[in-house]
This record gives sequence, C-alpha cells and structure tokens, in this order.
Amino acid sequence: MPNPLSPKRLLLPLLLASQIGISQPGLADSTAGAYLAARHADMSRSFPEVVDYGIRTLAEEPENIDILEGVVVAKIALGQVGESLPFARRLSALSADNQIAGLVMLGDALARDGWAEATALLDGTISIAPMVDEMIRAWASIGQGKMSDALKIFDQLTQDENSKGFALYQKALALAHVGDFENAAQILGGSEGVLHLNRGGLFSRAQILSRLERHDEATEVITAALNGMSDAETDQLLADLEAGKELEFTAVRTPRDGVAELLYAVAESLAPDADATVVLLYNRIAEHLNPNHEGAMLLSAQLFEKMEHYDLAIDAFGRVPKSSFAYQHAALGRTDVLRRADRLDEATGELRTLADTYPDTLRFRVSLGDTLMQQDRYEEARGAYDQAIGQFQADLPGQWATYFQRAIAAHKLNDWPAAEADFRKSLTLSPDEPNVLNYLGYSLVERREKMDEALAMIERAVAARPNSGFIVDSLGWALFRLGKYEEAVSHLERAVELMPVDPILNDHLGDSYWAVGRAREAEFQWSRALSFITDDTDLTEMNPDRVRRKIEVGLDVVLDEEGAAPLHGGE
Repeated sequence: MPNPLSPKRLLLPLLLASQIGISQPGLADSTAGAYLAARHADMSRSFPEVVDYGIRTLAEEPENIDILEGVVVAKIALGQVGESLPFARRLSALSADNQIAGLVMLGDALARDGWAEATALLDGTISIAPMVDEMIRAWASIGQGKMSDALKIFDQLTQDENSKGFALYQKALALAHVGDFENAAQILGGSEGVLHLNRGGLFSRAQILSRLERHDEATEVITAALNGMSDAETDQLLADLEAGKELEFTAVRTPRDGVAELLYAVAESLAPDADATVVLLYNRIAEHLNPNHEGAMLLSAQLFEKMEHYDLAIDAFGRVPKSSFAYQHAALGRTDVLRRADRLDEATGELRTLADTYPDTLRFRVSLGDTLMQQDRYEEARGAYDQAIGQFQADLPGQWATYFQRAIAAHKLNDWPAAEADFRKSLTLSPDEPNVLNYLGYSLVERREKMDEALAMIERAVAARPNSGFIVDSLGWALFRLGKYEEAVSHLERAVELMPVDPILNDHLGDSYWAVGRAREAEFQWSRALSFITDDTDLTEMNPDRVRRKIEVGLDVVLDEEGAAPLHGGE
C-alpha cells in the first residue's frame, strides 16, 4: 500500500534549526528561542517538547502554520486527539486543505458518531487514501442504517486487486456486526478470495463460527494457526469452544469500532516500512475511536520503542489493563524497553514479580535470566534459567536459546562441565545455530580441547554468518591456536574490517602479525586494541596490562613469562 498520508511540514521542517545546531532548552527563554526549540524537537520527534515549545511560540505567533502542524502531530502522537482539535481547527482555517488538520476533524466527527459530518469532510478536501476513504464511507453508511449502501461500496472495492483483501475483511466484519454470521463466515473462509488473517482476524472467525454452532471448525481454525504454541487467551478460547460455548463477537460492537479496526489495520500494514510518526497518527486515531483496542495500544508502544522514545513506550505498554489477555505480552514488552533504556534494576524487579505472579509463563523467568546476565549477575541468572528449564514439558527447537544462555552463565562461573552440556543440548535442539556453534567452538579453542571439532564448528558458523566479525575472528583465532598463522592472519584481518573498533579482535590480529614476523604492525594493533577498551569490554578476555606488556617486550617473552608454549612449538 502506498503511503496515504505524508505530513510534509513535519518531515521537511525549516532548515534553520539544524543549521545552527540547537541542543539546549535554554533557547526557549524567548519567543525566538521557543520557536527554534520547537523546530528542533519537531525534527527529533520529541513530542512532549514539540507541544511545550510550540504552544509558547503560538502565544506570540498564532498563525504560524509550521508550528501549528507540529503541535497537532505531537498531540496526536501522544494520544491527545481531543486536545489537538482546537489547534487543528485553527490550522484548517489557515490552510483549508491541510490533511493533518483534516484527519483530526474527521476523527472527531467519527468519535461523536457524526456520520454525515464525516462523509461531508471526505466529500470536501480531506482524504487519507481513496481506498480508506471509501471504507470509512461504508461504515458511515452502516452508522446511518444504510447497510445496502455499505455493501455496494465494499463490493466495488473488491474489484480492485489492491484493495480486495482489505475490503473483503471489512465486509465480513460489517456483516457479522449486523448479525449475518453465515455470509461473514463464508468470506473469512475464503469463498471470495483467500484472506491472510492476523491474530484478531482468526479470533473473529472463530467467534463467528461459534455463533453458527460450528465449534469443531472454529477449534480447527485456531489449532492450525497455533503451530504448537499457545497462550492464556487462546487456551481460554479453545476451552470455551470445546465446551460448546457461544462466543460473543467482540471485534466490532459499533460502526465506530469498524472504522477503528480499519485504521488499525492500515497502521499495522504500514508499520514495517513507513515512517513511524505517520503510522502512529493512524493508530492513535484508531485508539481515539476505540480506547479499548488492545492491538492499537500495543502498536503505539512498539512504535515508540522503534523511535527510541523509551519513556513513552514504557507508559504505552503500561496502559494495557491487568484484566486483559494482552497484559502479559504488554508487561514483557515494558520490561524489554526498561532493559533497552538501561533501567535494569526496574526491569529486574518487575520481572521477579511477574515470574512469581504468573509461574506458568516461562517467558518471564527466561527474560529475568537475560536481564540478570546484562548485569553480570551470573549465579542469579543461572537460577532463573534453572527454574524455566525445570518446567519444560518436552524438548522443542525454540528452547535452544534458554539452554544457550544458561551455558554462558555457567561458563562465566567457571563451571565448564555444566556449560558444555548445555551448549551441546542447545545444538541438539537447533543443530545449525551459528551463535552456539561459534561460542562452543571458540571456548574449546581457548581451552585447547577437541580442536578439530572446534574448528569444524566455527567453520559451519562462518558459513552461516560470513559477515559476523565475532564469528570470523573465532575462525582466525582457532587457526592461530593450531599454529596456522598465515591462514589466521587473513581471517583476523577480515574480522577487524567487519568490526574495526573491537579491542579483542584488534588484539588477536596483533598476535597473528607477531607470529608471522610483522612486529611493527603487531605493536600498532595492540596499541589500537588498548585505545578501543570501554566499560563494556570483557576484561577477563582482554587484559590491558598483558597487552601493554606485549608492546613492551613482545609476545614471545610474554608467553615465556606465563609458562605457555612458544608460538612455533606446536600444539
């Protein structure tokens, strides 16, 4: 679907702010400063700041179209659609064909069930996209009791392959809304063309089939889609179907819900590729029309996370109520964002509570282990993984990651037998997983154990991930350990090309240069390695004092001082 809304003034702001490099809130102490700060916030999509500085500017420049539009967009993005209405009306008065202002006024009319007003706006200068406009007209017709008019619109849209899927799904929802479950079921079953239903669509189909007392068919539909996975919501749905319960059709209770579902579907389809702010505008209007739309709540949170507005994402995930089946998914999303925002103590605390509250949801226990690993709390992390693995009922391929993480924790705790067992269990579940092959192979190389097997593992990992600097480095380092120094150099050079500022990779390359007689280049690489050390560097593998000693006396002397075999002494 082409991008139906392009807020050009949002995406192409005045160049002035970027040219003078605004970065300090103090600039907002004057009207000019507020204007510049608002434009800078606009460019960085800092929505709260756009509203704050923009309103200050508008107090002095009430007809500034750029600032008005920025404020409207920011308020929509923050979920303040109602509050954006006065600004949108002022913007429309100054720029009659402004599409962002029109979107707000259209959303306001729809939220008030002002079907005639909404249609009039679409008849004028307001347009989202021709296909979307027509489907809104169809729902407006239903709101006015004109179902036959709505069906004509949907049927006309199905003649175009570009809109057919959307139109058929909306038609099915509309039919179910008015109680025509038979025809709705036929459409969702593919009578007019195969539909690829998302989770909401599958649930709607199951609900519609249950209304027709076709419980076995509904169960088959959900079970086939699960592919072995389940959650609390699907478990409850299947239990209700097995009990022969007639399910309520929940997707569309009012025509307004139908428009909300439409705009959410548009936002969801655009989300992977379109500008996140544009997607957010559609999605927030959907939320405005149906404040209980859990899919829209989650999508808003995910969009904020994509834009790295972590505080807004955390708040958005937190809006999903505990009574919702989506709550656990939202809670996990919230803790993931807390981790990305480096609020690790908060994430750990919330995950402990969630894991204790929902002991059967193993994702919380696994995520707790992952968060503890980020904090180098390996013993606690291993305990979390132990509890999760202890509840595994049967071996499944997706469990490889949990065994892998527990193996790393055991390795960090110097419990190699336990680590190796978990690495190998992980490979049993997912034999070609490059990260596991690389980690186990590299660890065996460092331990100088099973070198032929280790080299074969790393070569398989490189074949799968030829552009991973870490994995290519492992191959070079394995060859170095085997005394194949010339071969090692080319792989280690390639690893540094892929990750030029990693200290460990530069240190390894320095060792390989020394081994082939390129002493000056070795000293240069060791010096580079020291310069790239950060707080995140693993100092158990990259010892700065050892590197400085190599620069001072050379690798051969360091190995002799350590009692290690000389470079050309064989393995």
